[in-house]
Amino acid sequence: MTIAVTGGSGKLGRTVVRVLREAGNVVVNLDRTGERAPGFIQVDLTDYGQTVDALMGVDEHPQAFDAVVHLAVIPAPGLHPDAATFHNNMTVTYNVFRAAIRAGVRTIVTASSETVLGLPFDVPPPYIPVDEDVTRPESNYSLSKHLEEQLAIQLVRWHPDLSIQALRFSNVMDPADYAAFPSYDADPLLRKWNLWGYIDARDGAQAVLKAIQRGRREPGFERYIIAAADTVMSRPNTELVGTVFPGVEVRGQLGVNDTLLSIEKARSLLGFEPEHSWRG
Repeated sequence: MTIAVTGGSGKLGRTVVRVLREAGNVVVNLDRTGERAPGFIQVDLTDYGQTVDALMGVDEHPQAFDAVVHLAVIPAPGLHPDAATFHNNMTVTYNVFRAAIRAGVRTIVTASSETVLGLPFDVPPPYIPVDEDVTRPESNYSLSKHLEEQLAIQLVRWHPDLSIQALRFSNVMDPADYAAFPSYDADPLLRKWNLWGYIDARDGAQAVLKAIQRGRREPGFERYIIAAADTVMSRPNTELVGTVFPGVEVRGQLGVNDTLLSIEKARSLLGFEPEHSWRG
């Protein structure tokens, strides 16, 4: 396939670009920053004209794209003023979705976020493990991610042959980040904000590839939580939940250190199975 990746210069994007290329695909990175090299187009995605032009094909990359992976937004709350985050993310996502459709692309995978689940869980979740049925944005950033999902729902209604799949990524980690993980055990509150979750960037890229493959087979909209199979903690889940979220309904078995961000839907529909853990 020939795949456009927006935000391919970012933390997750770099790994996604590499994994997609290793799988035999032609990948073009569309981003504001990056090294001058084949497979990179510098583009301001807040500008619809630039976005549609890049996805229609430029001189060095004239071929049509089979899929678009959209990662290029402000990646977290608190990095910019609230309104700037909201305006940027909504504008960029609309531009990318609309330009892709105009360019004839019918397979889109987009980065949603675990934050739509109710992070930082100052109000406890309705049940644990949380799943995709929980949608409770608590910040301007998470509100933008929720509305990006709503935009996707309407676009696939307008275009019945279109697939948009939203991956609700947990906190993205590279192997170099794992050295800090043992320190989290000192205080269960340090990482309670996302139920002690994370995702290895390599497994995030695996999820992207599997979502592209499913999207080419089945149109429509789906959303999935994408997290590692385990937590960032050595403390057992029963201790963590009992201490930090007493009284919250527990649905099913918690396991000793199993993820509390349910990935059962991704496992079932995508065939996603995390291969990497900070535990080695």
